[in-house]
Amino acid sequence: MRTYKLTAFEQTGKQIMDETFTAETDEEARDKGKAILEEKGLTKQTHRLASPAGKLLLFHS
Repeated sequence: MRTYKLTAFEQTGKQIMDETFTAETDEEARDKGKAILEEKGLTKQTHRLASPAGKLLLFHS
């Protein structure tokens, strides 16, 4: 299992969410990240999901 980091921000740049979770693959992590954002109603906010290697898997500005 690899650890991924999902972060969301307000328009002002204030961080409103910072979560870590584990997944087997980047694809699984992308799906989990999307689900978390939808659950919290943050899909339209600026957000990013980074892999342990620093690769951006999700990004919205």
